[in-house]
Amino acid sequence: MKLTRRLFLGSMGTATAATILPAFPAFAQDRSIRHFWWGNPTRDKNTFNVIDLFQGANPGIKVSGETIGWGDYWTKMATQTAGGNMADVIQMAHTFIHEYVGRGAIKPLDEFVGNGIDLSNYDAGANDVGTIDGKLYGINIGSTTQAIPYNIRAFEDAGIDVDTLAWTTEDLAAACAAITEKSGGAMTGSEDLSLYLENFEVWVRSTGRDLYSEDGKLEMTAEDVQSYWEFWGGLRDAGFVEGKDATVILDKGMADLGITKGTTAMTFRYANQVGAVQSLMTDPVGAARVPQRPGTGNGHYVLPSMFLCMTRDVGDIDAANAYIDFWINNPEALKSLGIDRGIPPSQMGRDAIEPTLSDVDKNVVAFFGGVQDQVGPVPNATPKGAGEVRDAFMRTGTDVVLGNMPADEAAGQFIQDAESILIRANR
Repeated sequence: MKLTRRLFLGSMGTATAATILPAFPAFAQDRSIRHFWWGNPTRDKNTFNVIDLFQGANPGIKVSGETIGWGDYWTKMATQTAGGNMADVIQMAHTFIHEYVGRGAIKPLDEFVGNGIDLSNYDAGANDVGTIDGKLYGINIGSTTQAIPYNIRAFEDAGIDVDTLAWTTEDLAAACAAITEKSGGAMTGSEDLSLYLENFEVWVRSTGRDLYSEDGKLEMTAEDVQSYWEFWGGLRDAGFVEGKDATVILDKGMADLGITKGTTAMTFRYANQVGAVQSLMTDPVGAARVPQRPGTGNGHYVLPSMFLCMTRDVGDIDAANAYIDFWINNPEALKSLGIDRGIPPSQMGRDAIEPTLSDVDKNVVAFFGGVQDQVGPVPNATPKGAGEVRDAFMRTGTDVVLGNMPADEAAGQFIQDAESILIRANR
């Protein structure tokens, strides 16, 4: 579990920053809001910087920033939701937003748009995914797409020369073999991505289907699951990807990834996370497209990397509105955030951060632009219960990785379990 911190004004840096920021409505003293997000070292640092900036511009509001890793975030979120003590402002994923809207845990924001929250700078359609049943529940704070971060030095040392914006699963397998052999096994080609549902989603979408249908049922099939687990199982059996003991550690933090520890050359992440991977490494990191199987289509899509949402337990609505608006419209806040949460979905935001981007972030932006002609439509909405389906995918996949169940049998079991989960969750 990561730190919880309540920040107060007082540093000379904060006071100086406040003098260069635009004026905001005056707030009475002793007002406070809580902001809860899943993070990593880079994201946490940037977010606390924004909190400092906001408090400098709004000295009557104290912001309590609470951060924790992805794996524990949703457990704590569920506990807070059940207990009626959710943070005022939360970070939300596209995979869970429908579920929390369905629970009545997130407050619609329509009445505040133009009345505390200014979305006039936003790209057309940027908030479509966060709009559910005609109401805006989640404000997109960064666009992204799927990516394979890779160790450029390891690729060069192994003599790999491949177009990573157009490569195939066969190319990936060959790269894994070459890297493992070149290093004498000290570094394998990739993490074993068997348990990454987010990577598997690209596998399914390359066939023209989504994980879920428009009416909230499964579109992925047992054949999809079996072929995916068998592909990674073949690389695992050959010793070209990280071993099973590392694979079954679920939802690893950035510092525990094989690529950041130097034991693998590749992993799966979203494009906005490549910079955070680079921050934990000395070798340069590149961003590759998720490779597609020969004869299939493109599985990538552009999505909001995450949303800012106001919860049903919000106490001070005006203060929460001011905080959300500051995040998406204040140039200094946008510069501090960079692209860790995605590329800003407004030209104003992109213009604000462009001079501050590092070389790796510029490469990520170039990667994002380079895959635009290969992305498909945004997938169908994830139904209530999708989070539990994800857990089942990892749980059943773990049995495959550990050799407790063959891929064909496990795939059938997972589909059966997933269908039962969705029926139960949507009664």
